[in-house]
Amino acid sequence: MLVRLPKLPRIYIFVYMILANYIKDLLYRYDCVIVPNFGGFITNRMSASYNTNTSNFLPPFKQIAFNNNLKENDGLLANYIASVETISFEDANKAIATAVNNWNVNLQNKSLELEEVGVLSLNENQQIIFEPNTSVNYLAESFGLANVTISEIERQKTIVKPLVPVINTDNKKVLPTLLKYAATAAILLTLGYVGNNLYQQNKQNTILASQEKALEKKIQAATFTIANPLPTIELNVVKEVAKPYHIVAGAFQFPENANKKVNQLKKEGYQASIIGVNKWGLTEVVFSSFADRNDAINELYKIQDSVSKDAWLLVKK
Repeated sequence: MLVRLPKLPRIYIFVYMILANYIKDLLYRYDCVIVPNFGGFITNRMSASYNTNTSNFLPPFKQIAFNNNLKENDGLLANYIASVETISFEDANKAIATAVNNWNVNLQNKSLELEEVGVLSLNENQQIIFEPNTSVNYLAESFGLANVTISEIERQKTIVKPLVPVINTDNKKVLPTLLKYAATAAILLTLGYVGNNLYQQNKQNTILASQEKALEKKIQAATFTIANPLPTIELNVVKEVAKPYHIVAGAFQFPENANKKVNQLKKEGYQASIIGVNKWGLTEVVFSSFADRNDAINELYKIQDSVSKDAWLLVKK
């Protein structure tokens, strides 16, 4: 069934066509990418393994799963699209919504393939089933590592014949002359090794004894008492924790306006700050910054509900 796209701005149709590419780009850098009102793609790190059926060593990789309960917009996907396509955050959300509507229509009739991500389909209970694409490794640490195939080693057993003693004409068993010489040489080598070890051990004991005496003399000569020792100084060093998750309050053309916004937010109880200038030359002001992604998302929802619906989450690694 051919689905006709409604009359929308060109950028909406463009984002719809390559939305899978945006998801793929973010999967390399993040463990979860949420498509608002549709579901989230989650990655789990898997260790290197060996496939006994194919004799392949597989490098570490990210295993992709899909959870249709993760539908809340965390701003990650829309913010990335807005920065890549140089459009507003609102237009990016509208483009995503258009793509999601068409995905839902297509799923009613056939499977939906997201290039290099996986295939989505509906089961008999109208639940989304996801089959991940295993040809792409989204673990950046494993970049350039390929599967290694090994060949099996064939082991062969060689039967060793035991030595047979030589029997003379008088039916007396004697050892071959070669074995006699070998036994004599082994005995001489053993005696020489033991004697050398004893000599070396005695020599080392003599050297250690002389060194210990010299050390005792030095210790006695250097021993003295400190009447007033210096007090111990304890230094409490606080390690600065990186905070890559920022809730953006706005971007200003004039720095003085940005400073006014920071002072206003601080009076309202926020840990506001200026995090720099974006690629458009605007000074970015944030409500607060977080080290934990979940804490940042929870605070973002509170601010959007009570203070500003235009607030959004910016991730700077």
